[in-house]
Amino acid sequence: MTPDTLLARITDYASRPDPYPLYAELREAGGVVRQTDGSYLVGTYHEINALLHDPRISSDQRNLSEPYRGLAEEEQQPAAFISLDDPEHHRVRSIVTRPFGPPHSPGRIHAMRGEIARITEELIDAFGDRKRIDLVDDFAYPLPVAVICRLLGVPREDEPLFRAWSTTMIEAADVRPGEDHTEVRRAATRAREDMGDYLVGLAEQRRGKPTDDMLSAFINEPDPAHRLTREELANNGAILLLAGHETTVNLITNGMLTLLRHPDQLERLRREPALMPKVVEELLRYEPPVHLVPTRTPLVDVKVAGATVPKGVRLVLVLASGSRDPVRFREPDRFDPTREDNAHLGFGGGVHICYGAALARMEAQIALDALTQRLGSARLVEDPPQYRASATLRGPRHLPVDL
Repeated sequence: MTPDTLLARITDYASRPDPYPLYAELREAGGVVRQTDGSYLVGTYHEINALLHDPRISSDQRNLSEPYRGLAEEEQQPAAFISLDDPEHHRVRSIVTRPFGPPHSPGRIHAMRGEIARITEELIDAFGDRKRIDLVDDFAYPLPVAVICRLLGVPREDEPLFRAWSTTMIEAADVRPGEDHTEVRRAATRAREDMGDYLVGLAEQRRGKPTDDMLSAFINEPDPAHRLTREELANNGAILLLAGHETTVNLITNGMLTLLRHPDQLERLRREPALMPKVVEELLRYEPPVHLVPTRTPLVDVKVAGATVPKGVRLVLVLASGSRDPVRFREPDRFDPTREDNAHLGFGGGVHICYGAALARMEAQIALDALTQRLGSARLVEDPPQYRASATLRGPRHLPVDL
C-alpha cells in the first residue's frame, strides 16, 4: 500500500486496536504526506508542535477551500471557541475560563479533589462482590460525566441524557476519506443544538439566583464585556461537557488497559503510588485519549518538512504519532512511567492547548490510584478489547475485567 492511503487505513475500524505501525509508516514516509482526498497528514513531533503554535494555521473550518468545504448551512458558524481563530478565540476562551480556573477562579479545580475521590470510591464500592466488571460502563464513563456535570451544575438525574448526544457528536469529528459525511454532520449539529438548548435552559433557571457552578457564573456575569451570548453559551457549554468527559473516559480506560498489559509496572505502582503523576504523563504520551486533530487548515501556503502545503487544504495532525516519534523520544514504543523528558502532545499545544488539562490529570491520577490499589489481581477478559468507532478519540468501548 502507498503512503497516500494512510488516512483511509488509519480511520479504518480494523486499525483501531493498533494504529501505531501506520503512524511509523507515516513518519518513515517523511512525516508530511498528501492523501488521495487532497488532505495532508503530519506525523512527526517537531512539525506537529510547530504547526500547533503557528498563527498561519486556522482552526476555523470555514477557511477550508471549496472542494473540502461541503458544510451544511447549519454548520456555517463555528461550534465553540475551539473552532475559532484569534482574536475571537482568545475573547471567548477568556470568558469561558473565568469561572473554571486561574486567574479568576484559581481554586475551583483543586476544590473538586475531595468530590472526585468520593465519586471514585462510590463507583468502586458499587462493584461489590461481582467477579466481572466493565471498566468503561461501571467506572471510566460515569466518573468524568459526574465531575463535569457537577462543575457545570447539571442535576445528577440528568447525567444519562448526555451519552447519546456525545456519541453522535464524536462520530462527526472523524475524517473518513471517500465517505459522505452530510447526514453524520447534520445529526451532530442537532445533538449539539439539543445539548446547548438544555444547558441554556438550565442556566436561565439560575438567572438572578446564583449557585456555585459554571452555568450560573455564565448567566449571572455582571460585566457586559465578559458575557456570553445565548448562542455562545449553548455552543461552549456543549463542548465543555463533551470534551470534559469523553477524553477523560479514554485516558482512564487506556490507562488501566496499559497497566494490565504491564503487570510489572502495575505492581510497582501499587508499591510506589507516588509515581502516579509520572504514570499519567506517560499514558498521555504512550496511549493518549486524542489521536488526531483533523480540523486545521493553512491560511497561506506553508512549508512543512520540505513539503509545500497549499492554502485552504485540510491538515490532519496525528498527535499520537508525534508522541511516539523516535527523533524526539528515546525508545518511544516502550511504556516507561519513569520517563523524565516527556513533553508529549497529549493535550495538543499552542493557543488551543486543552482547556481542561489540569482537571483531566487530577481525575486520572485519583481514578487510577484507586483502581490499582483496590482491584487486586484484576485480569483482562479479552485483549484487544472492543474499541469505539472514533479514530480521533480512540479508546475501548468496553473493557471487561475479571476480579
